[in-house]
Amino acid sequence: MRIAIAGGGLLGRLSAWRLVLAGAEVTLFEAGSLARPAGACWTAAGMISPLTELIHSPYEVYRMGLESLQLWPRWIDVLERASGQPLHFRRNGSMVVAHQCDAAQLDQFQRDLQRTLGSAATKEMTPLDAAGVSALEPDLQHFSRGVYLRNEADLDNRRLLGVLLDELRRLGVGLVDETAVDCEPHAVVLHKGGERRTFDLVIDCRGMGAKAQARNLRGVRGEVMVVETSEVSFQRPVRLMHPRYKLYAVPKPDGTTVIGATEIESEDLSPISLRSTMELSSALYALHPAFAESRIVETSVNLRPATPDNLPFVRIVEGLVQANGLYRHGYLCGPALVRRVAEAAGLVTEVTTE
Repeated sequence: MRIAIAGGGLLGRLSAWRLVLAGAEVTLFEAGSLARPAGACWTAAGMISPLTELIHSPYEVYRMGLESLQLWPRWIDVLERASGQPLHFRRNGSMVVAHQCDAAQLDQFQRDLQRTLGSAATKEMTPLDAAGVSALEPDLQHFSRGVYLRNEADLDNRRLLGVLLDELRRLGVGLVDETAVDCEPHAVVLHKGGERRTFDLVIDCRGMGAKAQARNLRGVRGEVMVVETSEVSFQRPVRLMHPRYKLYAVPKPDGTTVIGATEIESEDLSPISLRSTMELSSALYALHPAFAESRIVETSVNLRPATPDNLPFVRIVEGLVQANGLYRHGYLCGPALVRRVAEAAGLVTEVTTE
């Protein structure tokens, strides 16, 4: 089967990889650079956090997240063995902390999980006192309380995207970047020159690039900072309960920490605002005062493709599959959505070599 995939972000790369392993002949089109994707997959922190997202997201996101947590270790193992490169998939859980004055928010978080998950919540979360927090995260010893969420993970998303690209090249996937296309049943149409190329199946994974063709798709602006300091070191993603700001801090293998993220109902892609910089910095300082002397080595802005209900979708017509709407759940729900794409293509992707 000859398949065209439009969109070279996380969803497009994972789909291309799984489908070529299943025996398809795949061509991947990307409007920008494949070496450095312009979409949210590059800006993201790479968290796989079904529990923390459960409080603010539909239950289906949680369910897809658990499915992805089963797929990620197997897929990462295949990629690491094929490439010989570590992808730093880390299943150390995550931690949620709050200062004493914000303890009510931490209590509410636990009650919300308990209400949603019932008795299963006790297996997923562990309340921590000061000693428990310090044992897991020594640099957070100034917090008297926290919650440890054991069934969460994170990965080095930028390394993953690069390794996926190398693997697609090695496996013979046709890679066509700097080439914007429109998607039709059985065909892609190049913006430049209007050339129409036919395929057995077209899979549209363009994210915001598909807005003109995907119903009710909107962009949600997100801003992140990357900081560097030798004075604070975390072992896993940390979230701070704060009355005004949502903050996560995700340590990366290169010693930096990704800080995010704002969530603004806007499709403005201009640089990060002064207000957002101050809010993120203030929340980061509240997490640990030593971050005051950290260096801001990067700021990024991107749009998360979202639907009205903030759920991802796979829509199918003869010769065309549309997969989109991952919102802020790309790495959380991506593998589960790829599995649905493969099912729509009529191909089995869980190959025996795994």
